Amino acid sequence: MREGGTSWFDRARRLGRSQLATQAAVLSPVVVIAGLTGWTMLSAPTSARSQSVGEPAMQGASGTPQSVAEATPAGSADAAAPPQAGPADRPAVDGLKISSQSWRRGGLGSNALVTFTLRNDNNYAVKDIEIACAFSRQDGSHLTDRRRVIPDAVVNTKSRKTFAQMHIGFVNLYANKAKCAPVAASRI
Repeated sequence: MREGGTSWFDRARRLGRSQLATQAAVLSPVVVIAGLTGWTMLSAPTSARSQSVGEPAMQGASGTPQSVAEATPAGSADAAAPPQAGPADRPAVDGLKISSQSWRRGGLGSNALVTFTLRNDNNYAVKDIEIACAFSRQDGSHLTDRRRVIPDAVVNTKSRKTFAQMHIGFVNLYANKAKCAPVAASRI
């Protein structure tokens, strides 16, 4: 039963340990990946967590979100009508329009460089202007959306300003058309 100083059982025991070590080395990454996947799925934001601060998390009987004023009973003392916004309180972006625009590719064909003229019809200057561009194929099917804040840009009262070859972001290689519009701005 003994061959060369070691018994057959010793070799079998060593073989069993090495197989166990091999199985542990193969299975441990699988267990770690499964654990991380489960953790990621469980820690994903729910609809209540993804709402912004200004949006209440209450829902009515129909399942649609309600404001705090709508959710309080009509007979309670806290039920006050929300203040009505006047024409002077309209958002700054309402007076902004893009009067002309064009675009071209840059950076090996994957970057969108947009040239546009922004017109401010407001009675005040605006800054922190954000534009959104939608890119589509020649047949009109939608491909990509990109949003960018124009850095250090101020458009004065009742004036226009041209922004030349502004980098909007990476765009799909099949995009042939672009349509940009201002989506946010703040008063100065």
